[in-house]
Amino acid sequence: MTSTTITARSNRITLSVVAVTAVATFAIIALSVSMGRDGAQAYHTPRIALLIHLLTVIPAVPLGGYVLFAGKGGTTHMMLGRIWGLMMMITAITSFWIRGTTGSIGPIHIFSVITLISIPLGVYHIRRGNVAAHRRAMMNTYIGLCVAGIFSAMPGRMIGALIFG
Repeated sequence: MTSTTITARSNRITLSVVAVTAVATFAIIALSVSMGRDGAQAYHTPRIALLIHLLTVIPAVPLGGYVLFAGKGGTTHMMLGRIWGLMMMITAITSFWIRGTTGSIGPIHIFSVITLISIPLGVYHIRRGNVAAHRRAMMNTYIGLCVAGIFSAMPGRMIGALIFG
């Protein structure tokens, strides 16, 4: 296969993953909202989910920045990258127990679904030797982490309330 064929195939896979992620996320949101307000009003985020989420997401920001901008390909990069990837997977999974005022998951959870797909996809790409696709998957996941962090700190969100009172 030529590099053009590999790039085109990689782009098709990436677009397919994004499309499936978007559809799945909106389906989950619709299902959650359709379950009714009665159950939503009674829902309270489990403290353990919030604690685990915060214990993995807070160190993931500086660690991910270091892994992305420090030397690549060495033992340190691989070890710290694996730790960061695991922390991101745990962060994404625990986010589904953290709900807004409606008691249902919201649009911010699309970042969690994307993370659950992007991290394994990035690992797949690097194991196949596709460094550029690996870099894109990890960089986009890190950007998503930062954007989700900004959204979660907005007024009316749980983290925003913790930060700003």
